[in-house]
Amino acid sequence: MATTTENFTPIDAGVRIGHVHLKVADLDRSLRFYHDVLGFEVTQRYGRGAVFLSAGGYHHHVGLNTWESLGGSPPPAGTTGLYHVALVYPTRAALAVALRRLMAAGIRLDGASDHGVSEALYLHDPDGNGVELYWDRPESSWPRDAQGNVAMATESLDLDGLLGEAAWRFRPTSWLPTPSATLNRARASTSRVHSSRSTLSALKHQRPAMKHRAFHPA
Repeated sequence: MATTTENFTPIDAGVRIGHVHLKVADLDRSLRFYHDVLGFEVTQRYGRGAVFLSAGGYHHHVGLNTWESLGGSPPPAGTTGLYHVALVYPTRAALAVALRRLMAAGIRLDGASDHGVSEALYLHDPDGNGVELYWDRPESSWPRDAQGNVAMATESLDLDGLLGEAAWRFRPTSWLPTPSATLNRARASTSRVHSSRSTLSALKHQRPAMKHRAFHPA
């Protein structure tokens, strides 16, 4: 709804997004992604149809349920809904560890971007929901225009450089980014789901050079 400068009152600066609650088709499959791969801890199971997960002991940052979606499929292309869930990591090193976890699990990246204000990885969960993993640079280093407004950009992220930040090492058995550097995130949901589901199987492709394509900030 449109507002005018005269009557607009901004929201309290302390307000934040507390959690995201997703409808999923298969609870165990989603747990393998959010718990086993990303590392969120289960804080509570709510009957057989829901589970809550968090980082650092909070009651929940992520909720998953099958109450209305058991065995369901993602919405078709051209419909409204969730674009992506963005998970912010406290440091660049923590994001690097997240990338290594994805590599170890054979999870495909859709893209990776340097937005000036942040560095971000893009992928999809098993239900085709967009997921962004990122860390924020210090506010003092954010790019700004001549008027002082934040000026986000979209540049390719050097994943080799990011991986060098990880504090732990392993030999990944597989690594497979999205094959096309021009893949559009607006592609039909069914092809996204195909990519997401196939990444949970063992992948035997060789790891390529780690300069990945860029995604627009969102």
